[in-house]
Amino acid sequence: MTRVDRSIVKKKLPLKRVIATALFVGTLDISAAIINFLAQGGQDITRIFRFIASGVFGQAAFESGSYIIFMGVFFHYLIAFIWTALFFYGYPKLKFQKANPYVVGIVYGLIVWAIMNLIVLPMSGIPELNQKISQKLIAISILIICVGLPISLIYRSKIKTTSVN
Repeated sequence: MTRVDRSIVKKKLPLKRVIATALFVGTLDISAAIINFLAQGGQDITRIFRFIASGVFGQAAFESGSYIIFMGVFFHYLIAFIWTALFFYGYPKLKFQKANPYVVGIVYGLIVWAIMNLIVLPMSGIPELNQKISQKLIAISILIICVGLPISLIYRSKIKTTSVN
């Protein structure tokens, strides 16, 4: 390949990698949420997607037809895409490039939890959550294990694969 061809490939690869990573972490995250919901006695997993959709539609999400479930799935993966894109395009601008990817992933999972729970969710239309500390710790763990770590590790593998000529 010529130098021009390589630059075209490098520009296209990150978006594909971001989309693939977002789909992966979104699936990990929702799978963990479903398992957690069922383990706590929940029975109708569509309530998870209605809850997600309630961020935009408020209480109507719990009273609407099945299209709202699709909207919940859409919003869930959109959020996963946004967090993945923020990492892939923002992280290279920081001075932590040589940091341990496991530490970076843990910190990123904590950042995602904090921003979602302290800023985004309170501003949305979701019903108020009265979570016990154990439920908060489970939610934090899910975001670290299913979002922060995979994004960081996949990003790190991107660096290794694209830096080889």
